[in-house]
Amino acid sequence: MSQLFLRLAGPRVPEEEYRRHRLRYLTPTVLLSLARVLLLVSIFNPYWHMELEAPQYPNGLYITAYVNRLEGDVKEIDGLNHYIGMRPIEQAAVFERTTAVWLVLAMFLLVEGAALIHSKWAVVLALPAVLFPVGFLVDLQFWLYTFGQNLDPGAPLSASVKPFTPTVLGEGGIGQFKTYSDAGIGLWLAGACAVLTIVGFVFHRRAYLPLYQRAVAGGTGD
Repeated sequence: MSQLFLRLAGPRVPEEEYRRHRLRYLTPTVLLSLARVLLLVSIFNPYWHMELEAPQYPNGLYITAYVNRLEGDVKEIDGLNHYIGMRPIEQAAVFERTTAVWLVLAMFLLVEGAALIHSKWAVVLALPAVLFPVGFLVDLQFWLYTFGQNLDPGAPLSASVKPFTPTVLGEGGIGQFKTYSDAGIGLWLAGACAVLTIVGFVFHRRAYLPLYQRAVAGGTGD
């Protein structure tokens, strides 16, 4: 095995070594496999919920965000936002929603590939999946900030409402309007994927680092 291939892909596990320490080498593979399944399943579940309380709607208005679409009382909330000069919700994160499913599928394949790499480069492959839940919230907060801080001065109620930043999680609001936002099961699944991936790499390091060090010292990947 060439040194370049060894440094990129890591050493292969000798058959005898695998038989003697089967659990050691199976553990990171199983954890990373479970992680990528959770990430894939997250596509079909809501990532974010928001409830809006307004005097005109005593039962509240609701928005549910998936990675690629919005559901719920979008038109009604847009109608209220129009009076304070906020742009329609559907204009937010258009690129993200258009590409999200493909990006998640790409991360799924990267984590799968990471399970086959026995070197430090496996971490690089899985890093997007680890950062994805935080990235989703950061991107969502960016759009909430952008929409809340750039109100149309020509709106009917623009004089009575100052720019504001809706909260991505927890309670927020302005004037008589209150919002309650929380993470959906999809985001929790993506978070569980990130945690399992990190734990998987703890076992990955324990399994393959000694093997890698022996292979480098011996000048061979066998």
